[in-house]
This record gives sequence, C-alpha cells and structure tokens, in this order.
Amino acid sequence: MEATAPTAGAGANGSVGAAARAQVGPPTNPMATALLTDQYQFSMAYAYWKAGKHADRAVFDLYFRKNPFGGEFTVFAGLEECIRFIANFKFTEDEISFLKSVMPMCEDAFFDYLREVDCSDVEVYSIAEGSVVFPKVPLMRVEGPVAVVQLLETPFVNLINYASLVTTNAARHRHVAGKSKVLMEFGLRRAQGPDGAISASKYCFMGGFDATSNVLAGHLFGIPLRGTHSHAYVSSYMNLSEIPDRTLRNKDGLGICKDFVTLVQQWLHKIQVVDSLSSVFGDTNQSELAAFASYALAFPSNFLALVDTYDVMRSGIPNFCAVALALHDLGYKASGIRLDSGDLAYLSIEARKVFHAIEKEFNIPGFGKMIITASNDLNEETIDALNKQGHEVDAFGIGTYLVTCYSQAALGCVFKLVEINSRPRIKLSEDVAKVSIPCKKRCFRLYGKEGYPLVDIMIRESEPSPKAGERILCRHPFLESKRAYVVPQHVEELLQCYWPGSSNKPRAELPHWRISEAVACNSSKNCVPITSGG
Repeated sequence: MEATAPTAGAGANGSVGAAARAQVGPPTNPMATALLTDQYQFSMAYAYWKAGKHADRAVFDLYFRKNPFGGEFTVFAGLEECIRFIANFKFTEDEISFLKSVMPMCEDAFFDYLREVDCSDVEVYSIAEGSVVFPKVPLMRVEGPVAVVQLLETPFVNLINYASLVTTNAARHRHVAGKSKVLMEFGLRRAQGPDGAISASKYCFMGGFDATSNVLAGHLFGIPLRGTHSHAYVSSYMNLSEIPDRTLRNKDGLGICKDFVTLVQQWLHKIQVVDSLSSVFGDTNQSELAAFASYALAFPSNFLALVDTYDVMRSGIPNFCAVALALHDLGYKASGIRLDSGDLAYLSIEARKVFHAIEKEFNIPGFGKMIITASNDLNEETIDALNKQGHEVDAFGIGTYLVTCYSQAALGCVFKLVEINSRPRIKLSEDVAKVSIPCKKRCFRLYGKEGYPLVDIMIRESEPSPKAGERILCRHPFLESKRAYVVPQHVEELLQCYWPGSSNKPRAELPHWRISEAVACNSSKNCVPITSGG
C-alpha cells in the first residue's frame, strides 16, 4: 500500500492544518458536522473534562458482531467519509452557543475547551475500504484524547453502518447475478430520503454495480448513468400523428430519412407477415408504436424501449423490432428492451427467440444479441430463481430491496473502549457475543499457497508480527475448542494509518472506492477471524 508524508499535523494553535482539509475535502453530506452525535457524548465529554480525564489517551475499536443477511462475509465501506469528517471536525460559534443553551449546567470554561477541539491529536487505523471483513475483527482503531474520541463514536458508527450494509447487499446481488450481467441501481425513489439515496448509489457502485439512475450521484461520484423512459411516456401518446418532425439523419451523416415513421410502419408490416412470427405477432398498439418511434427520433443511438405497457409479445416486442429495424436501415443499432412486469424468465426467452428469428430472416448480424433488461422489485432471491429457471436477461435494474436493505435493517456496528492510558479495558456481559476483546491490537490476514485468505488473526501490539512460512497457532477468542495451526504463504497487515494526527507516521492513501475484492467474495467466505496463540 502506498503511503504519503503526514499532512494532518497540528498547526501553530494545535489545530488541523487547512492543507489537510483541502487535500481530504469536506464531507459529502454537509449535515455531517461536529454536532452530529448523541447527547450523551457531550455529557460524557463534560464529565471527563470536569474530572480532568479529558486528555487521557484512549483506544477504541469499531467492529460488528455478526455478518448481515445471514451470510458469511461483509464488505467494509464508509472510511473515506470518516476521514473527511475528522479532517473538518471543528465547532462553530453558532454550535457552541447552541450547546450552551442545552447544557446550561456546564461551566463556561468547558465551552472554551470545545472551541479549541479538533482531531489533530487523533489517530485512525483502518482496514482498506472495499475489503471483505468479518465479525469481531476491528474495522477501525481510533486513538486519541478520550473526550474527543468519544465525540467521534456516533458519527463514525453512523457513517460505517449503512455504508457497509448496503455495499454488502450490492456485493451479494453481484455474486448471485454473476460477473457477466450488468447491474443497475434504480433505488432513488424508494430510498430513505436524499442522503439514503446518494449513499446507496455510491456504495452499490462500490459493491459491484455498474451504473445508477441517480443523476446527482453520477455528478458527485462519476458513476455511469442509465435510464430510458417510463410507462407514462408510452401511454402519453395516442397515435402516430402526434410526431411532427419525422426526419432523421443517417448515422454517417450522408443522407436524411424524410419520414422515419413511414419506414417504421413498413418494417412492422414486413415482420408481421413473416411465417415464423405470424403466430406471435398480431395487430400492435399504435400509440405504443408512436411512443417508440418518437423516442428513437430523440435517441437514435441509444434506443432502449420499455415493452410491457400493453402486451409484451403481441405489441411491445413487434413495435420495438419495427423501430429497431428502421434504425438499422439508417446505420444505427438499437440497444434493447426492458421488461418491468410479468414472467421475466419466460418473456426474456420468448423475446430472444424473436430477435434470433429476425436476425436470420433479414440477415442482420447481432440482432439476436439485443440487450434484455429486467426490473420489477428484484432481489437476491428472485435473481437466483431466474437463474434456476433459465432466462435470457442481460441486465438487472434493482431498487427497493437493494437500497433499503429490506431483509436487515442495520449492520450493528459498535465502538468499544479497549485501552486507556496503556491499560487494557474490557466490557463484560452475560451474553458472550457482547463481551469486548481488550487491549490495543494489530490485525493480520494470512493467505495460503493459492493466494486465498485462510484466516484473520488479532494480536497484542507488543507481540511479534506473524511471518510467512512460520507455523502459527490460531485460537478462537471465545471458543477454546476452535484452534488450528496455520503456515501462511503471505501475511497482510490489515490496519493501516489513514489519519496520523500530529504524529510523524505516514498516511496510507485512501483506495479508489470502486470495489474489486467483493465481487470475488466467494473465495474469501471461509476466512474466519480468530486470535493467534501467544
């Protein structure tokens, strides 16, 4: 991993330098300010300050306890937004005034302290964003003055929780769909508000999706945009007479078709009398034909039609084919169709048969490979069912179940104190799953001969690092019977310094958030986090 010289050091007044903020940039969401935390964080900060403990050096681990969706892996996301948050962490006078109004019992000197607070003395160590991760292994280790780090708990958990959950959901959809299918995120209208929609678009792309319908997300993050038209566009037309300008220039620019609509009608008649298609095609809906022709005139190089407004096989498909064939005469190639209702497996197979028949009948190479896109409340289960039935769908548009993470509301990240002033701390519970793992830790991923990860291990900071080729006894942190010897061929340290504060430690570069590891998550799903033997 590349590293750069630290730029997050304290300035003359102890604050994070403007250069660091400029390099990292502001949070994507302007609501991510120093006030974005729970009330009890300020109550604890005051109590720490009142007791003179606010500067005690604390270490917190951010982790989760169980993989989501009943699965065997999670994809870590949200790191970049956390770094943006702490780079810009500073209270404004307006925020200080508000805190005074809601905490009138606090001494004025406490608010003077808050005025000077920033993250110049905080260090953040993290697994790389986009990595496959597992329960109990720290995703992030945050070190710094206990009062300041306590103020970071809620925003960090907030920025990691949904980001990792929806990225994992997207990666699971990619896994079930396969690498060859195009996946498009269509969840804007069903997401939990504007921020939920923007976050979903970004992290679904990270999780392996190819495009989004969300124009703002495309603008902010450079995600490819996809979209055609809705049923409303098709049903808004009554007949072909509503198309005033019927001219269309040839793709090579050397000629002009003066009446594209008539050319479409001619092609519709030709395909309706083809013997192999006569039993499928009948009289089509002319208002739908008008909508398709009009849309093709607007987008001749990118014509993809929604074909299920009326009757897919008797109207939508033949009308689409007529327009596509007319475009072909002028040098254009139609993109394909979208199915938004009905038996998607059956309709995609029948549509493909028609495309192949037309390719053969009219000798048009590639017509049989027309793209077929499916939407209509798809999720992991429906895509898996389509795969088992057999289908001819090339691309899936997925919305509600993807962006809302319908089958699981939250990942359940926690932020636990594991060390203060170099002394380990533990949180005990009758529920073993809620017992924290104390002390400042380093985390490693051990790889086998074929390059696949075998196990994640945690060790104390003072222990020697595991080495390739050495036999290591690995033990489960809570189940004594779970232990194994591992001889790794490659060892990767997981926690890298992404925010060095005022230290002289090199800062790891944030990886580009387009994921590469999660799409191959099948090879990592057996990687189980356990501790090393001492």
